[in-house]
Amino acid sequence: MHFLFVIDPLPALKAWKDSSVAIMRSLAAQGHDFSFATMGDLYVLEGRVRVSATGMRLRADPDWHGHDWWTQDAEPRECALADFDAVLMRKDPPFDMEYVYATHLFDYAAAQGARVFNAGSAIRNHPEKLAITEFAQYTAPTLVSSDMARLRAFHALHGDVIVKPLDGMGGSGIFRLRTDEPNLGSILESLTGMGRQTIMAQRYIPEIRDGDKRILIIGGEPVPFALARVPLQGETRGNLAAGGRGRAQPLSERDLELARAVGERLAGRGLLLIGLDVIGDYITEINVTSPTCFVEITEQTGFDVAGRFVQALVQAVSEAGPGGMPAAGAAGQQAGGRS
Repeated sequence: MHFLFVIDPLPALKAWKDSSVAIMRSLAAQGHDFSFATMGDLYVLEGRVRVSATGMRLRADPDWHGHDWWTQDAEPRECALADFDAVLMRKDPPFDMEYVYATHLFDYAAAQGARVFNAGSAIRNHPEKLAITEFAQYTAPTLVSSDMARLRAFHALHGDVIVKPLDGMGGSGIFRLRTDEPNLGSILESLTGMGRQTIMAQRYIPEIRDGDKRILIIGGEPVPFALARVPLQGETRGNLAAGGRGRAQPLSERDLELARAVGERLAGRGLLLIGLDVIGDYITEINVTSPTCFVEITEQTGFDVAGRFVQALVQAVSEAGPGGMPAAGAAGQQAGGRS
């Protein structure tokens, strides 16, 4: 099969630990082909969703810690998204309006026969922090609001809360507000833009000291290991981007309960891959844009996360039937030949 990755520029990827690169490596090992494009390479011409896609291959002796791990075609090819066996949306947030526009293009392409994972409408309809509100029975007390008085009242009620923007990633913009926080007003004013920006407040979960667990759900089924991202000493955030230490561990019974509840409900909505964030016994986020932690779990446990994902991906494409899709490898053959 031939797959298209819609992704950040390749030189910006940390290939030795990047989950998208891990997927590429697994695809290559199974004989599949793939190309890449950025969101800016998507366009619509005469009603058809198209892309300027560049074919790529992994080097036989790659330098995963540098930029010498792939080769690419000299020139991109102009083709329809439906010319690929499947499209993988692996662009990292921020989830801005350009991201939203891309999800609409994916929906239009799907109507023209393209298979997109995760689906455009599914990404758009499950914002990663707000999506937990569908599972309130599994979350700590949570408030979503831009109203300063309401946020202050929530803080006064719970005493120790976490506040964060709805569009952040990697732990950016997260604050812990203790009972005696002297900068409460300033922090809330800054995060909400003086009441113009909606944010999330959650009761602080002390079990963060044991790690913010990333649980991967593939095709509705949880991977049997989580990556607990343990905060640095004196730090509230466990995110790896904020210096957290990743520790793989088997799922607990509670982890399985949460993952199965989310997986059973959401997998049928076009979400082949979900990254569930759990602290203690509570869901804190449901990540659907570009979930990560494949490599860390695989290296520490031997469980081939990327291989499991590719297996589910190929099965999903096969079960979907032709749907306007070409035979394996046809994306390259048909490039530039359709409008």
